[in-house]
Amino acid sequence: MSEAEGRPRPQFGEYATPEEQRARIQRPEVTESLEAGVAPQPEPAPATASTAPAARGPLADRIATFVLLVYGLISTISTIVQLLDFPGYAERAAQILGADATYTALSAGYVWGAVASVVYAVGYLLTAWLTWRRLRRGRIAFWVPLVGFVATTLVAGACITIALMADPAFLSALTSAVAN
Repeated sequence: MSEAEGRPRPQFGEYATPEEQRARIQRPEVTESLEAGVAPQPEPAPATASTAPAARGPLADRIATFVLLVYGLISTISTIVQLLDFPGYAERAAQILGADATYTALSAGYVWGAVASVVYAVGYLLTAWLTWRRLRRGRIAFWVPLVGFVATTLVAGACITIALMADPAFLSALTSAVAN
């Protein structure tokens, strides 16, 4: 019994605060040191990013991710080149669909083709950056290029659709070719 407090000496942490209990549970060496009457050693400092080796994800994931990024780069570059000549791009698409049509809304085509090109470039760069971050942290990353492709294609597709809608005669020829 402690004379200063008028109560028995605490045993087994019964007077410890919940924070003190959690701290000792997380570091059992502190409990052992205190029971032995020795001052506990300070907690080691966490390793910094520069001293800790970078974690690596599964090899198959890294290979698949690299292949997807390379394919995406090639695809992005070729799409940008085609979209910068939007009237030619639209007429090639019409030929593939079997329509005999000439794209005449040149100013809208060049503007929206350039906007779609920028969307593809920014989308690829953002996808590559997010993928690189996941790979550096050792996380599965193959899905990032796939999601980046879908998101970029949806936004760029909206730009292309706006450009096609600027020429009603061309759009009419496309829809009649698809309907036949």
